Amino acid sequence: MAFRIGKSVMMNFGDNLEPIFIFTGLALLLLIGPFLRWYFLGMTRSNFKLPKNYLAEIIPFSLVFIMSLFITKELFENNKIVILILGSVLLFIYLHFAFYIFLSWRVLKNVKRNYQKETQSKSQKAIFDWLILLIIGFVIIWFSYFLNILDNKVPYVIGPIVYSLAVYFLSYKAFQLKTTEIDGEVFKVNDNTVLFDKISKIIVDEKLYLESDLSLSKLGKLVGQSTQKTSSVINQYAKRNFNDFINYYRIQDAKNLLSNTEYEKFTISSIAFDSGFSSLSSFNSAFKKFEGITPSMYRELT
Repeated sequence: MAFRIGKSVMMNFGDNLEPIFIFTGLALLLLIGPFLRWYFLGMTRSNFKLPKNYLAEIIPFSLVFIMSLFITKELFENNKIVILILGSVLLFIYLHFAFYIFLSWRVLKNVKRNYQKETQSKSQKAIFDWLILLIIGFVIIWFSYFLNILDNKVPYVIGPIVYSLAVYFLSYKAFQLKTTEIDGEVFKVNDNTVLFDKISKIIVDEKLYLESDLSLSKLGKLVGQSTQKTSSVINQYAKRNFNDFINYYRIQDAKNLLSNTEYEKFTISSIAFDSGFSSLSSFNSAFKKFEGITPSMYRELT
């Protein structure tokens, strides 16, 4: 990408740039595509190792790069066949790049399908956010260059400018999301994932959250783990602390009761206790935290 930017700047501001620089720069687009897809695979698969047969994907780059070594200015002089061939190669290069952007998006989509938002760890979410930004960035880069070859509707210098801005922005987001410190290993199935599934099953399926005396230590004993381990797993996968994790499900139950006509005669206090809260004040605080309004206001609105 750096070579592409340099070539484009020299071509825009310089005179009589040698064809070898121009076509080497174009050839590198055939390398960026496969590298992008391999990167997506490495960031979404644990223990990823590049299969040797994947190296066949750089054959188009090798052929165009070798061809660029033999291109001279004289070839373009009154030679319509050469111009037609090079035009076809140019179109292939841009379609090749677009195809690999699509393949990278498919890799991301297939992985995201297996990881719902509710069960994503912080590291997994950071990688998903980062890869989505990469796709958007590369799509913008592709359009900036592709539009340029359509009757010069876009000034050529826009390409390297967009390239540069995209690289700087993506570099900033990579460090902000700390994706330079993680890789596909965060998708490795480990004991923490199994433990969180076990916690969720006990809490949700068996409605353990309805017990007002439920504590972190009690939950830890039920799943056979220490209080610290149980708390850590909940924070990592639920992205909430223990109290908010439990209260979230209690509030969902309370909302159903408040909107149910069969419970119209029940007081707010009785609904709070039926939902697993030990006091009305804690119920009101939790309800307002998750819903933004008080339980009584919610009942009136529904």
